[in-house]
Amino acid sequence: MDGAWPDPAPLSSGEHAAAHEEWRQDRRDRLVTPPSGAVLWVGLWEIPEGATLLGSDPALRIVLRGARVPAVAGTLSRSGAQIRFEPTTEAITVADGTPVTEPLTLANDREDEPTGLRLGTLGMRVHAEPGTDRLWLRAWDEDHPRRDSFMLPESYPLDPAWRVAARFDPFAEPRALPVPDVTGGTVVRQAPGELVFRLGGREHRLLAIAGPTSTTYFVMMWDSTALSTTYEAGRYLRAPLADSTGWTTLDFNRAYNPPCVFTEYSVCGLPPPENRLDLAVTAGEKRVAGDQGGPP
Repeated sequence: MDGAWPDPAPLSSGEHAAAHEEWRQDRRDRLVTPPSGAVLWVGLWEIPEGATLLGSDPALRIVLRGARVPAVAGTLSRSGAQIRFEPTTEAITVADGTPVTEPLTLANDREDEPTGLRLGTLGMRVHAEPGTDRLWLRAWDEDHPRRDSFMLPESYPLDPAWRVAARFDPFAEPRALPVPDVTGGTVVRQAPGELVFRLGGREHRLLAIAGPTSTTYFVMMWDSTALSTTYEAGRYLRAPLADSTGWTTLDFNRAYNPPCVFTEYSVCGLPPPENRLDLAVTAGEKRVAGDQGGPP
């Protein structure tokens, strides 16, 4: 595309600062709100075919830690994509507090109504990732000691220069995008096109991830600040879907750390090679300081 590159949608410095602070607060709240709050996660176990016992007995494949967890709390039975749970105690309930007294088929968290289980302060549900047949049981603790004290990591100072217009260049058909994850496996995402933007006098491209029902583009990116000040494996970013003219706005001030920064119990996708920017993005969240981080 020739000619002058457009400016992003107008936003005053005051509006930008207020919107950014609201976004930061919402992000912090999401990280400590179950079930998706990664700070609260306390376990992640891949579910094999067949029967798997879970409880506090350290000899079990799935060991749940908590004051009210019996030695054996129940059995997960997997057959293909179907997971059934059979309890051995009425202490396990569904999300509304109803005791689970009979075998129950568990919907995973990629389905419309995932099944949540509770045992004392522990919550559990089946986790799935797109494009893979792997399934996990994820557990979180609603009384996690970090829930009230957690603070977001330091960010670069808010800078309007990192808020730029981006053109969405769609592919003729969405592409399957295999993405490595931190567990050593691969998940498959759908990339409908690329987001093209200009910074530093050059044009850059990022593969955008989105599905038919997505309300934003999801981007996994790596830039050279990962060598010094930001998370080594890369960061994530979201952007509004392109408008009728094919343009959207990328605000790199909202580049954020993936869940694996805050917990070891995640299945974070890593940025694909196409999204390694030849650019130092000195905007957004920095590395976690001290002992708050997850795996390197």
